[in-house]
Amino acid sequence: MPRKIKFRKEIFLCLSSAILLILSFPAFNIEFLAWVGFVPLFFALQGKSQRKAFLLSYLAGIIFWFGIIYWLIHVTFAGLIVLVLYLAVYFGVFGLLVSAISHKPLAISQLIIPSAWVLLEHLRSHLFTGFPWALLAYSQYLNLPIIQIADITGAWGVSFLVMMVNVAVYSLLANRCSLPVAIKKYLAVWLSIIFAIAYGYYRLNLTPDIYNLSPIKISLIQGNIPQDLKWNVRARDSILGKYFALTKQAAVKDNPDLIIWPEASLPAVLEEEPVFFEQIKNFVQEIKTPLLFGAVTFKEDQYYNSALLLSSEAKLLNQYDKLHLVPFGEYIPLRKVFRFLETVVPIGDLVSGREHMVFRHNATTSSVLICFEDIFPELAPRFMKKGAQFLINITNDAWFGRTSAPYQHFQASVFRAVENRVYVVRSANTGVSGFIAPTGKIIALVKDASGREIFISGYKTEKISIPKGSLTFYTRYADIFIVFCLLLVLYGIIVKFKK
Repeated sequence: MPRKIKFRKEIFLCLSSAILLILSFPAFNIEFLAWVGFVPLFFALQGKSQRKAFLLSYLAGIIFWFGIIYWLIHVTFAGLIVLVLYLAVYFGVFGLLVSAISHKPLAISQLIIPSAWVLLEHLRSHLFTGFPWALLAYSQYLNLPIIQIADITGAWGVSFLVMMVNVAVYSLLANRCSLPVAIKKYLAVWLSIIFAIAYGYYRLNLTPDIYNLSPIKISLIQGNIPQDLKWNVRARDSILGKYFALTKQAAVKDNPDLIIWPEASLPAVLEEEPVFFEQIKNFVQEIKTPLLFGAVTFKEDQYYNSALLLSSEAKLLNQYDKLHLVPFGEYIPLRKVFRFLETVVPIGDLVSGREHMVFRHNATTSSVLICFEDIFPELAPRFMKKGAQFLINITNDAWFGRTSAPYQHFQASVFRAVENRVYVVRSANTGVSGFIAPTGKIIALVKDASGREIFISGYKTEKISIPKGSLTFYTRYADIFIVFCLLLVLYGIIVKFKK
């Protein structure tokens, strides 16, 4: 084949993989494409040197990440370019590893290639404070039977399974073996899928013990405050007025046990302008309903992104200060080195909290994940071990406009619910706000009359029954599946050097 045609074919295959993977995520949600999304890339890597495998995979990664996080352009174009080029490196390293592993016996590559992918996702989730966005598993957030294994393996197990199928499909197409041979060769894949589906339906059909439940009625408020108004001094009264009006509707109509406002819904620093906090307390005393709301707080000469819980008598019961801040968004790591970035992206000057706080209200307990904290799988189990019975995510995704960003963010909350077998309730300034069951089922969302979920104002009230069960395997042991993947990769390395 002429070199030019061959090069075009390779580029086409890389582009095809990137597009298939993009289509498996919001806003498209064609989840089955993720199961074959890497197949074109694997064909492109056939017989390639490790250097060329890295470059082809890096190209696929660039296209994929531009298609996934394009919405970052609403905040920073320079930041978008830098982040895409960085994230694509993980694709490149994966391609390099595939080229080194692909000539191994099928039984080994079926396990080692998915393990390598999971380890790279885990590394991406922690290196440089981490960015566990658009994990391969998240493409399956609507595929309830498959994602139930997350209470054992975390999202990592679902990523492993999806990649395992990609490897099997590629091998089937490349080797063109008969059905009996395929069943024998790919027995590990078929058994894994059968186990995942069987376990999924088992978990979905479990009936909770009605005598071991604590019911609580919660109202979520979605204010839909435009980002350019959130900190506008002249808009403060109208912002609070909007929250008061929506909250009063929910309180009068539904009589909830708890009302939740989004992240930073107080349009001022709480301690610097206490008049607004006093207005909220007076309002809470009027409606006689506990309120959890987000605010920027100030103490000991430091600013925090906080969640505060007021009792029905407007007494401050708890305050949680966000633990995992967004680098280059809420703070500048190595500020002296990156001082120039203050002119590139809208950087705050916040400090991270120190305590995994558990809020207590009525007969239930909960913990709050602020903003992107819900995308970090390891954070929720720490709250659960402290005694939280359900999780609350308050966030503001208004930064990213009418894009797929809020839905991609919502995917993570679905997995936190399944991993820890808890309800997750989300109050987002511009959406997506809603209730997620411990099975990952989306119970209800804040919508307008036309069915829109983002950039609309409204509220939603649901009564959820909190199970008083034991901690899940994943909650107890967190990333033990990562150790399993690491051992598989180490085994592959040992086999390589022995030969």
